[in-house]
Amino acid sequence: MKHFLFCFMLHVPCFMLTISDIKIGKNIIFNGDPYKVLYTEHSKMGRAGAVLRTKLKNLLNGSVLERTFQGAEKVDEADMTSSKAQYLYQEGNNFCFMDSENYDQFTLPVDVLGEATNYLVEGTDVTILNFNGNPVNLEIPIKVKLKVVEAPPGIKGDSVSSGGKVVTLETGMKINAPLFVKEGDILIINTERGEYVSRG
Repeated sequence: MKHFLFCFMLHVPCFMLTISDIKIGKNIIFNGDPYKVLYTEHSKMGRAGAVLRTKLKNLLNGSVLERTFQGAEKVDEADMTSSKAQYLYQEGNNFCFMDSENYDQFTLPVDVLGEATNYLVEGTDVTILNFNGNPVNLEIPIKVKLKVVEAPPGIKGDSVSSGGKVVTLETGMKINAPLFVKEGDILIINTERGEYVSRG
């Protein structure tokens, strides 16, 4: 009864997830906060039954914790909605965005955004995650285009080498790239792995 009362008070539908439902990328409620599941590992503990080891990211403050769920445990799926927004600029430790539908502006702190800030340049389109009607975090595209602002010279005539070098992107992020990449190049970056994909 308390569970349904809690859901009613938050005005959100509650979907209970068993440990077999908790998968990477799912948003769940834990200790009252929304978390994204970053990692899962199922294992058997003899007579104790199945357990699920997880890493969870708090979508409100960016902290990451490890949590093991026992076989019979259940959690609420977080009722998250998404909306489109555009990144505008950074002001101190806050990143300012504009909602693409109503043009409202809002900020998210760097602590919450974490490594996503490595891929944000002015005008980047992002998906905003909303919890209880408030923007709390974002999702960035799997691939983004970023400009190289620093690149050590490669070996003359070497355009197909499997070797690499470290280059600096316009956001300040450093990545490994092929030797032929030079300053001013536009690179396609995989944001899930933080890796070079190709020249854009």
